Amino acid sequence: MAAEKNTEVYVEWEEYSGRDKIGVNPLSFVVFLCAMMAAGVAAVMVRDRVPLALGILALGAVAAAILALSPRVANEWERAVILRLGRFKGISGPGVFWVIPFFERVALWADLRVRTTTFAAEKTLTADTVPVDVDAVLFWQISGAEQAALQVEDYRKAVSWAAQTALRDIIGKTHLADMLTGREAIDVDLKRLIDARTHDWGIVVKSVEIRDVTIPPSLEDAMSRQAQAEREKRARVILGDAEVEIAAKFETAALRYANNPTAFQLRAMNVLYEGLKEKGSLMVVPTAVVDSLSVGGAAGIAALRGRLERE
Repeated sequence: MAAEKNTEVYVEWEEYSGRDKIGVNPLSFVVFLCAMMAAGVAAVMVRDRVPLALGILALGAVAAAILALSPRVANEWERAVILRLGRFKGISGPGVFWVIPFFERVALWADLRVRTTTFAAEKTLTADTVPVDVDAVLFWQISGAEQAALQVEDYRKAVSWAAQTALRDIIGKTHLADMLTGREAIDVDLKRLIDARTHDWGIVVKSVEIRDVTIPPSLEDAMSRQAQAEREKRARVILGDAEVEIAAKFETAALRYANNPTAFQLRAMNVLYEGLKEKGSLMVVPTAVVDSLSVGGAAGIAALRGRLERE
């Protein structure tokens, strides 16, 4: 469907680019009026001879119409490719230029501005046999109006098909992972390939940008599950590394507490304090732990619990 729409656009442009812009500039009207005025003056000079005056007016009208076909006006961004009796004469424009009616014609009005062309590759297999839909945009410009008019029938359609076939070639040589993560490299390869194909047509490719890569929904779900599994794997590895570090710290702390019983008792009291800070919490402390504390430590814990209950 997208290809059919593009074809319609190209046909409309082909009609415009191949049509000579006759009578669309005010200079043609001025030339026609001047020729008619000159014929009128000549007819007035021989007004005594009515048949001759009428003949002059008729010839003047024909000459004025023919002369009105001669001037052309090209915009600043346009170049006119002129053919004389079917052979290439030259490039004219911008500004005013003249052609010989019925002997010369403008075969192509070349627009030298940068243009954009969208193209797509649907259901194209990657190097790892995954069907993908890829949309891209091409920025290009006419560098040689003569080649664009003489070397190719319809340069816009040719550029579009060259870009589409180049995109399919690149997709067939690229893995899906590289396509999703390395779009810049693919853009460079596409630009080089398309530019090589359109160089002889007088077309210069400015840049190529991939807009979207669409993969099948089933593959999207599989890739999502794979990514989730990878994240869980990394989380478990990080948790295991943390456990190893904690165990190493506990080993170092155990060696310190073994040589300093007082520090161990203070640590035990701190653990009890942290547990009793939470309101409504219940902590079961073995009797051996309480007995191992000094009298002051046990009294301190009892006083601390009483204050917490009052709060």
